[in-house]
Amino acid sequence: MKHDPPQPPELGTRDGLSYALFAPEGPATGGVVILHGADSTKESHYDFGRMCRSYGLTAVAFDARGHGRSQGAFGPTAFGDALAMCDLVREHAPEVALRGSSMGGFCAIHAAALDPTVAAVVAICPAPEDVLIRGLRSGHIPPDAFDMETMEPWLRSLDLYGAAARLGPDTGLLLLHARGDELVPYTVSEELHRAATEPKRLLLLPGGHHRSLQHDLEIQNLSARFIERATARRTDGRRGGAQ
Repeated sequence: MKHDPPQPPELGTRDGLSYALFAPEGPATGGVVILHGADSTKESHYDFGRMCRSYGLTAVAFDARGHGRSQGAFGPTAFGDALAMCDLVREHAPEVALRGSSMGGFCAIHAAALDPTVAAVVAICPAPEDVLIRGLRSGHIPPDAFDMETMEPWLRSLDLYGAAARLGPDTGLLLLHARGDELVPYTVSEELHRAATEPKRLLLLPGGHHRSLQHDLEIQNLSARFIERATARRTDGRRGGAQ
């Protein structure tokens, strides 16, 4: 049986950031920015972008600085870069969420804490600052993509748990973690869940490893539904307030 190949995303660059935009056939009900982990690229998450498109969501996956085709080095501009991609999504969708894995989960939580209009955050095995520092020191995270002069002082100035506590009152938080994660202990997501206020949800999956949840179809569907509902609630609330 022959199947048509999936429609390719629209590729572009904004402020030195290389992105891929997945647009649904009709008007988007919401949107999401997809943030990859260290030593990865946007292409690794095209599968989730295509799934979001099937849910009627506009999705943008982008290369963090120092990764893929984006310019510069990863460092203190990371949260501003994520929010700039949120602005790009808002050009195509009424509301926006953030979905990140590992270092991308770290960025998603911190960026959303700076913008209470973000409808939701999905964080998969999010890496806190101390884990990122250890990874850079040990070489487990290749240093070439990072602004090494500023990275450690910047990371030491941050608090991922405090950022989770500062999420907007209407920003939904979905934490997903594999109990078998060998790089980021699942207890990190437990602590983030305790720090955050409602609405929030924590899912700990048996077994697995650090990358096992990112491309699991059931987890991807769960994440897309969470984003779909959160962006729809925000849109409905905004319309109701305008009456």
